[in-house]
Amino acid sequence: MNHPSATLILASASPRRSALLRQLGVPHQVCAADIDEQRLPGEAVEACVLRLARSKAQAARERLAATGSLPHGALVLGSDTAVVLGDEMLGKPHTREPALAMLGQLSGREHRVLTGVALWGDAGCEVALSESRVRFRELTHEECERYWQSGEPRDKAGAYAIQGRAAAFITSLSGSYSGVMGLPLYETAELLRRAGMAIWQEGVE
Repeated sequence: MNHPSATLILASASPRRSALLRQLGVPHQVCAADIDEQRLPGEAVEACVLRLARSKAQAARERLAATGSLPHGALVLGSDTAVVLGDEMLGKPHTREPALAMLGQLSGREHRVLTGVALWGDAGCEVALSESRVRFRELTHEECERYWQSGEPRDKAGAYAIQGRAAAFITSLSGSYSGVMGLPLYETAELLRRAGMAIWQEGVE
């Protein structure tokens, strides 16, 4: 069992995930993990996001341990989010054409958002999975163009950010809003609780 004051390492450079951890009142350090995020042949999408979450946490843990920078008893949190249409994971577009194609695929349809969370500690790794369903209204090509020009879709899973301008596209959400953002707070809080780390700590804003 870890002490409530154990150090938490977030294996992500995402400002959204850091903000969500602060919302839980959990102080943390950041050590971004650089891993291959490709889906394996024949791999189920649920298994993929859980594997990637574990791999990110493990990579950050090993990187810190190799340099002697891993605090004693530290917990390392990894997370991976996928926007899934049918059995297709839509990825994170870097350029205009794939982003517009993804938005066109999501237009007027319901899709799933899966987020895997993994917490590595001295006793091993625990994982949790969040699944949400999101429906978009019909989007015009002009809207998709304007949305791309805002810069928001770049490098976002499925080419959108629910906490940003894309909120205007969403007609319904069933599941976890924070999970769609990238870190499901219920599942994360449960993993931390089982590891002995307190949430809602004083002085975290």
